[in-house]
Amino acid sequence: MKYYLVAGEASGDMHGANLMKALKALDPDAEFRFFGGDLMLAEGGTLVKHYREMAYMGFVEVIANLPAILKNIKQCKQDIHSWQPDVLILIDIPGFNLKIAAYAQTIGLKVNYYISPKVWAWNQKRVLKIKKVVNHLFCILPFEVDFYKTWGMDVDYVGNPLLDAIAAFKPDPDFLQQHQLIGKKIIALLPGSRKQEISNLLPDMISIAERFPEHQFVIAGAPSFKQDYYDQFLNGENIPVLFDATYNLLSHAHAAVVASGTATLETALFHVPQVVVYKGNTLTIAIARMLVKLNFISLVNLIMNKGVVKELIQEDCTTARISEEVDLLINNKEHRQKVLTDYAELDIRMGQPGASAKTAALIVKYAANK
Repeated sequence: MKYYLVAGEASGDMHGANLMKALKALDPDAEFRFFGGDLMLAEGGTLVKHYREMAYMGFVEVIANLPAILKNIKQCKQDIHSWQPDVLILIDIPGFNLKIAAYAQTIGLKVNYYISPKVWAWNQKRVLKIKKVVNHLFCILPFEVDFYKTWGMDVDYVGNPLLDAIAAFKPDPDFLQQHQLIGKKIIALLPGSRKQEISNLLPDMISIAERFPEHQFVIAGAPSFKQDYYDQFLNGENIPVLFDATYNLLSHAHAAVVASGTATLETALFHVPQVVVYKGNTLTIAIARMLVKLNFISLVNLIMNKGVVKELIQEDCTTARISEEVDLLINNKEHRQKVLTDYAELDIRMGQPGASAKTAALIVKYAANK
């Protein structure tokens, strides 16, 4: 069959690639065309648009880039219409993908939505739109099934694809030696994959390095950027930027400072104590605080429904506060152990790998029964 996938950021690219691999196992002659990234491209098929040209987050940022976003939506609709896929798979990014879902319904194309929009966070009435334009919704967070039930919607819980990615990861035994990281404990800096995240967060992350001279700081570089982009923030600091090595970095890290997003859950699943940071446009954050009805922003805390990891948002995201929390994680044994104990409970809640295979099997089954 012909599969059209739409992913709009680094995590969606990873999940899309794993899903494509699982689909090929069930449908060896599968053809793929997609909005996505390098990982999906490595699985084969045609990349129509790279996510680095469409990753905007925040109310103000989206408004500022509205012409580009509308152009991307138009291109996606036209490309789907020309290619005539058998199966449409939308991955996260609801602002973009729900418009594509609505269009798909007008041309009689069934919509498979992988990784539920986070409608439980704000404006829950968007579920009514999802019910109207999505045929099959595949959820990856345990609490989402009950949430959708309260709205009279049956969804498929498939487990979390991060477990697949981590289970498939094979550590590089020469990693530390290759990058000259032997001798000091590592503090990993994960500033995100979008330009605005990196520019907002990386300066504060880097600024704490001088307070911990006994540790080696290492930045996880986003695949869509190169070294020279990071150099502008380093100001001569001896902090390596490693690309395509995040899991190797996390498998050796003693602690981490992590931009809120998928990476917080990945860091927890590698059992690395972390502080979660986020800083955005002042107006965007003000609007979010009015609209979002959540006690936490990190996936770790949301899944556990308690403050497992410290979240430093906006005005709290400072050199002093980040340093204070990192100091607790590396020097306060009791505090560190409490985080690790909570991580062990998180492992149990997350369940076993297999999300990609389960989702692929359901997509193929639903397509055969259409």
